Amino acid sequence: MGSHARPNRLHRTGARIATVALVGAVLPITAGGLAEAATPSATHSVDENERTSGQAAGTVGQRQGQEQGRGQGAPDAAAQDAPVIKADHAFLLDARDGSQEREMWAGAKADESVAMASTTKIMTALVVLEHPEWLDRQFTVKQEYRDYVTKAGSSTADLQTGDKLTTRQLLHAMLLPSGADAAMALADNFGSGDTTDARIADFESQMNAKAQQLGLTGTHFDSFDGISHGDNRSTARDLAKLGQRAMLKPVFADIVKKKQFKTEAPAANGRTRYYTWNNTNVLLSTYDGALGIKTGSGAEAGYAVVFAAERDNRTLVGAIVGADKDRFEDAAKMLDWGFAH
Repeated sequence: MGSHARPNRLHRTGARIATVALVGAVLPITAGGLAEAATPSATHSVDENERTSGQAAGTVGQRQGQEQGRGQGAPDAAAQDAPVIKADHAFLLDARDGSQEREMWAGAKADESVAMASTTKIMTALVVLEHPEWLDRQFTVKQEYRDYVTKAGSSTADLQTGDKLTTRQLLHAMLLPSGADAAMALADNFGSGDTTDARIADFESQMNAKAQQLGLTGTHFDSFDGISHGDNRSTARDLAKLGQRAMLKPVFADIVKKKQFKTEAPAANGRTRYYTWNNTNVLLSTYDGALGIKTGSGAEAGYAVVFAAERDNRTLVGAIVGADKDRFEDAAKMLDWGFAH
């Protein structure tokens, strides 16, 4: 962490829907960032950039991937012994008791490194959780976090400049509505250096060091949130393993299973700000036993999801990257197939 240790820099402060209301403020902030008169209890919504269109398709069918019969006239065994999905960049593992993992199935391109979009934030969270003693430490939201979201056109938790949020709150803001502003706040405060750029560069180095430690050979980070600078990539196999390791952290596992999280924070004017963040992961509402983990989408990356579910004391973890809008349906089919085997 270097000479610029985070505990000594308290003055530094990282989608389907993110809402925010300021009680007692003269000008509550709306989703579009515009101030308008409102009652103290008013709540405004923010459109996410994750574009989780899978929600419009309704409930994902349960148990669609059950193993078929192998009698006379049935397809050959090799074709039968695999989930029938559209995605090629896909991987599924059995997490056993959480401390072990067993490969169950790998798609044709499970080991091809591709852009991973906001699933990057799983590693951001994992690096932050190396310091659980700072979970309740407060950091101040900087205007540059909001400016970054606007410039990058990324998903946001609509954090308001001057508000003070804890590490735990910022993790919720990053992992549920996929807030890039929250991801930047975390990278800025958990990296070492004398400038924001230096601290973020150091944080990304920590992300790559962690990937190497975990043996994620097809993974490289040049971003704290998934907005790539040319070399932010991973494989479906690596992302499933990363998701499995992250789920070993109780704080992480508790956050990513929440469909919604409501909290409050001291606002810049001394009043109280109320935040509501909704999870972009459709599986939490459509798949029995779903536990998380993280969605992602982007022009280059396509659609991605790292997912986990538990049934009959078995936990399966999988990943799909570079897919189309059917990622949630494919994930459900992979899980159904896995639980049937």
